[in-house]
Amino acid sequence: MGLPKITPVDSDEIGRFLEEDVGPADLTAQIVPETAQATARVITRENMVLCGRAGFDAVFARLDPNIRINWQVAECEEAEPGAILCTLQGGARGLLTGERTALNLLQMLSGTATLARTYARAVEGTGVTVLDTRKTLPGLRKAQKYAVRCGGCHNHRMGLYDGILIKENHILAAGSITLAVGAAQALRAGVPIEVEVESLDEMEQALAAGADRVLLDNFGLDAMRQAVALNAGRAQLEVSGNVSLQTIRAIAETGVGFISVGALTKHVRAIDLSMRITLRG
Repeated sequence: MGLPKITPVDSDEIGRFLEEDVGPADLTAQIVPETAQATARVITRENMVLCGRAGFDAVFARLDPNIRINWQVAECEEAEPGAILCTLQGGARGLLTGERTALNLLQMLSGTATLARTYARAVEGTGVTVLDTRKTLPGLRKAQKYAVRCGGCHNHRMGLYDGILIKENHILAAGSITLAVGAAQALRAGVPIEVEVESLDEMEQALAAGADRVLLDNFGLDAMRQAVALNAGRAQLEVSGNVSLQTIRAIAETGVGFISVGALTKHVRAIDLSMRITLRG
């Protein structure tokens, strides 16, 4: 599976995550002898798609470079309840201190990847592309968008700088769809110009103005099919609003090219993981 050229987390972010949890010192871990060694296993209690190994590894590398991690499940691979994801061995203090931060990152990203895999499977064979949105956790956008790709879906804009999406308030401020698209084209930013529309009439205006993609917001299925016919391949068509696992297949079968799903990154549910540590000797 081709993954995006996105680094899920960098060393500075790992440092901030640990600072948030550890602060000046892990007082509880200090009750364990400094020389104590331990082993650990990370186990999943539910079906999942594994995502976030690099961040997990980086947490322990930051705390104790002598900790060794042996992964049993590959990145983006599925695992069943009871599966051992990885084993660790090294200093007991480092394992205890890093446990929560490492698991928080792994279970959150795996939750996003698992949900994305479910959506990707729901539209198999339709040719539609399922996209995420900018509805991400502040500070974790790169990581969540990486997890979306790990699960088999795709990324919309990373931010406000790599695409132009003209919505209702932009249109009101510019004066019309035509004026808004014209102003966007005058920027010569070299990025796609997309217009969100709420009716077939607005869609026709966006097409006439030269939009690269039209976002059909809260259209019914019949209106989507009409939009596909009206468009006749002039621009890409994307659907958003009222998209769920129960509705996405029917939407995909209308012939639109893209479906954006805010739930991929907004409705975050962590995978239930546990890390069991055993002292050696």
